[in-house]
Parts: sequence; structure tokens; C-alpha cells
Amino acid sequence: MEYKPTIIGIADSTHYLVGLTDAKDNFTALTSLQNVAICTSLSEAKQLLKSHNVNTAQLTLQTAYDEMCGLSSPAASHQTIHL
Repeated sequence: MEYKPTIIGIADSTHYLVGLTDAKDNFTALTSLQNVAICTSLSEAKQLLKSHNVNTAQLTLQTAYDEMCGLSSPAASHQTIHL
């Protein structure tokens, strides 16, 4: 199964999650780490991936505001970033 290095950011959150996403959108830890990494900034998340020899990653930005207001859940925004 193919895995993509991924950084997940949530609106108004003070951290970013760093791990891997598989073809079914399951999110897990990097193979070189035991747990999903928690970073306090996007820069820190990018640096963590660079330190594990990752050159590109998927940046996923999510928000829960529409769901909280009773609207349908919006699709997350995905972007490939080069480190």
C-alpha cells in the first residue's frame, strides 16, 4: 500500500499533526517514529519531515465550522508541498 507523508492542520488549532496517509485516507505515524508527531508550527512540521529525508508532503487543512453550524461537512483542502 502506498503512503503519503502528510501534515494536518485544523482551523484555530495550535498544532499540526505529522504522519502518513494511505490510499484509504487512514492517518498513521511515520515509519521512523512510534507515534504521530505533534508540531507547534507549520515550519516545525516541515523541518521534522526534512529531517526524515522527506522532500514532498501533502498539506491537509480542515475546519469544523460548517459542521458546528449545522451545514454539511466541507471537504478538506489538500495541497502538495515541496520541502
